[in-house]
Amino acid sequence: MRYTTLFTSSILLAALSAFAAKQKEPVIRKEMRGKTEYMFINGIKVHEADPKKQPQPKVVKPKPYDAEAAKPPKNAIVLFDGTEETVSNWVAGNGKPTKWKLVDGSLESVRGGGYLISKQEFGSCRLHVEFATPKVAKGNGQGRGNSGVFLMGQYEIQVLDSYNNVTYPDGQCGALYGRAKPLVNASRGPGEWQTYDVTFNRPTFDDKGKVTRKAKFHVVHNGHVIHDNHELSGGTGWRGPHSISEYKKHGDKGPLKMQDHGNPVRFRNIWVVPIKD
Repeated sequence: MRYTTLFTSSILLAALSAFAAKQKEPVIRKEMRGKTEYMFINGIKVHEADPKKQPQPKVVKPKPYDAEAAKPPKNAIVLFDGTEETVSNWVAGNGKPTKWKLVDGSLESVRGGGYLISKQEFGSCRLHVEFATPKVAKGNGQGRGNSGVFLMGQYEIQVLDSYNNVTYPDGQCGALYGRAKPLVNASRGPGEWQTYDVTFNRPTFDDKGKVTRKAKFHVVHNGHVIHDNHELSGGTGWRGPHSISEYKKHGDKGPLKMQDHGNPVRFRNIWVVPIKD
C-alpha cells in the first residue's frame, strides 16, 4: 500500500512538473536602437556572440554513423536517394528544374542556384537528412559551410561547418535559427557526412491567425539529442542582425527546403515519414 502511494505520488509529481514546464513561456522583448530592431529571448539578445552572455554549447564526440537507422522505413517517402530520378522530386524557387548539381550520389548547392524545394509538401513529420560541408574549409563564422534545412519551407535547422569554427550559438550547426542553440555541438569535420534525425510537429492557428499550438522540434545530430522536444517560440526568418521573424499563419503543409548560401554544401539520403496530428 505504501509502495502504491509513493508510486502514485511520483507519477503525480512528474505530471505536475511536465505541466509546469509545458506552461512556461519564454520572455520575449524587443527594442529599437536607431533603425535596428533588437530582440531578446529570456534576456539574451538574438545572435548574441559574447560567450559570457550566451555560452557556447559543449563540444561532444559524434556517434558512429548508423547505416541501419539511416535506411528509410517502408512507410517513408524517399525524396532523394542519390539517383537522377529522385532529383526530379525537387525544383527551384521559380518552379523550374533545380540548378543544384548531382555529384557522387549527392545534391550539391550551386552559388546563385537558390533554394532546393521539394515538390511534395508536409506538415508534422519525421525527417532524415544527411549533409556534408565543403572538405576544404574556407571562411569563418557564418561564412563557412552555410546552408539550412527548412521544415514547411520556413522553420530552419541551421547547417554550418561548426567544427572548430565559432559563431553565435543560435546560428551554429543544429540551431533552430535565431531561436534556440543546440544542447551540444556534435559536428563532424569539414567534408564528413553528418545526419539530422528530426521529429517535427507543425504549429496550428485559429481563424484570426493566432497560434493555438507552437511548432515543436526533436532533433538528433550525429547521434546526440540537440533539441529535446523544443517548443519554438516564433519564426526563424532573418529580420536583421539581432532580430528574427514571428509566427505568421500558413497552411497545414509546406515544402522541405535546402538553402543555397553561397557554399557548396551537399545533401543525400533524404526521406520523410508524415505524422498524423
